[in-house]
Amino acid sequence: MFKKILIANRGEIACRVIKSARKMGIQTVAVYSDADKHALHVQMADEAVHIGPPQANQSYIVIDKIMDAIRQTGAEAVHPGYGFLSENRLFAEALEAEGVAFIGPPASAIEAMGDKITSKKLAQEAGVSTVPGYMGLIEDAEEAVKISNQVGYPVMIKASAGGGGKGMRIAWNDAEAREGFQSSKNEAANSFGDDRIFIEKFVTQPRHIEIQVLGDKHGNVLYLNERECSIQRRNQKVVEEAPSPFLDEATRKAMGEQSVALAKAVDYCSAGTVEFIVDGDKNFYFLEMNTRLQVEHPVTELITGIDLVEQMIKVAWGDKLAMEQKDIGINGWAIENRLYAEDPYRGFLPSIGRLSRYRPPEEVVEQSHVVRNDTGVYEGGEISMYYDPMIAKLCTWAPTRGDAIEAMRDALDSFEVEGIGHNLPFLSAVMDHPKFVSGEMTTAFIEEEYPEGFQGVELPEPVLKKIAAACAAMHRVAEIRRTRVSGRMDNHERRVGTDWVVSVQGHDYPVVVRADHDGSTIQFEDSALRVTSDWTPGDQLAVVNVAGEEVVLKVGKISGGFRIRSRGADLKVHVRSPRQADLAKLMPEKLPPDTSKMLLCPMPGLVVKIDVEEGQEVQEGQALCTIEAMKMENILRAERKGVVSKINAGAGDSLAVDEVIMEFE
Repeated sequence: MFKKILIANRGEIACRVIKSARKMGIQTVAVYSDADKHALHVQMADEAVHIGPPQANQSYIVIDKIMDAIRQTGAEAVHPGYGFLSENRLFAEALEAEGVAFIGPPASAIEAMGDKITSKKLAQEAGVSTVPGYMGLIEDAEEAVKISNQVGYPVMIKASAGGGGKGMRIAWNDAEAREGFQSSKNEAANSFGDDRIFIEKFVTQPRHIEIQVLGDKHGNVLYLNERECSIQRRNQKVVEEAPSPFLDEATRKAMGEQSVALAKAVDYCSAGTVEFIVDGDKNFYFLEMNTRLQVEHPVTELITGIDLVEQMIKVAWGDKLAMEQKDIGINGWAIENRLYAEDPYRGFLPSIGRLSRYRPPEEVVEQSHVVRNDTGVYEGGEISMYYDPMIAKLCTWAPTRGDAIEAMRDALDSFEVEGIGHNLPFLSAVMDHPKFVSGEMTTAFIEEEYPEGFQGVELPEPVLKKIAAACAAMHRVAEIRRTRVSGRMDNHERRVGTDWVVSVQGHDYPVVVRADHDGSTIQFEDSALRVTSDWTPGDQLAVVNVAGEEVVLKVGKISGGFRIRSRGADLKVHVRSPRQADLAKLMPEKLPPDTSKMLLCPMPGLVVKIDVEEGQEVQEGQALCTIEAMKMENILRAERKGVVSKINAGAGDSLAVDEVIMEFE
């Protein structure tokens, strides 16, 4: 077996590969850019080599720099992770020429299947059902418009070398096709060094289901069941699960066998994924093949018990697969939620900064459930603008789908992240959404259920009352602490009142708090709830038992109460005396400043171009400028008709959140 491998990647996937290599007794080498000098994968590896500036196209995807790191350290093999050089034929060939093993498929398979255009042609030749589209190269935006009309709107504009949602746009008309072609081309060039674009019909209301395949160098290929990846935003997966709640055994078998046949047609070995879109009648269409390890591989590992990274390393060494198709089963259910450094309350725009608090839930492996968190960050670390915004993959497993969802709800409630915008509230909302719970979702789930963006969750009143009861009990504890610190009375508990008004989400709940040695009884006007907890003031996570049910709350202090986050809701909970509650109703509401005549930068990023000039009249929906952040281009548009009075930024400028880009008359 290999003695030393180099991981040509960063973040959580580099950490993930290091864990399997360490388990196998293999030493590891990390590579890092200036921005990743103190990154977790660098700390975890046995050795680390600096490879250049923060920009990926000057460090992580420069083949010569990776080859130099291999020579410096004597690594015998390279695991590419996903993204970066993982599907780069030239990289695989360079390793082969150097006599270094590539922990992935052969260069010929990467060329045949990693290229989206070639793979579609091969799939058609193999008799696999494919989506209608134009497989040739497209030279410019006008040709893209012409082809889009021939295929028929809506169309998907995709980077041939794409992946992870990069270089993908949906166009519903000529203007969007023209604009989408250029943005996809730019993103593809920046992310993959390959700006080739193709166009295919966009199938509405589809489900995105993919098959995991695993092959060795001896002609053996297996399929390891499927993953459902339908909950996506901007073509980027957010929630994945295995198995799919939609497939039956016959469809699973048919998709698996087609995937194996396709892999064998190109002498595929290592781990790979064949992606399909599936309509409501279970008709499935080949989408693309990813010749690498997928981001969502943990859910497959959890239901099969197979360590895919370990298998990839063994295959690269030359071992035969130790299992056959009949050995591959489905044990229970697994769900993965991707934790992104993006603010759901600001249109999911990227967020960067220091993780002032990062406390994942405790990882658990029990017969009843599993909690797993694949991450590449740590408390106090920086989230950079240069790389993908995903910072962790939270996974749960349980014997049934319902139990796996419940385990995920608890894990999300227990996950503490501060210092950056993040999508934990949104993930919690998805886990409680009736469409997700029923398994009746499509790739249009997010745009259909959150058409105006995510504004938080309105909790039902029974849940609000439990939170109100918990906060009343917590307030009593905090008040006792305060009177003890003040030292004004010996009997501190007597000084704390019993009558309070708890205000939350537009509801005012008059309560009476009756405490004893074991907890508190919170008396509402129409009911009473028993509350017990070991929470102490200052704790940012409270596990409270309310009426026999465990409630997990993230707790922050605000004037006169708490900031409570639970199940996707972000609540201000005020606990006041009856007199204070009456006076609070008379207080005027503070209004935010008027920024309606300004275009503010919605995220930290780089100005790619300014599309308008001072004095120019703009129409509603017109493109004003393009901002690049975390490898994605974002076009900012006019919200209404107006005239540009001043432009404060130009192409190449780096902007902070809410910096004024331009002003209007």
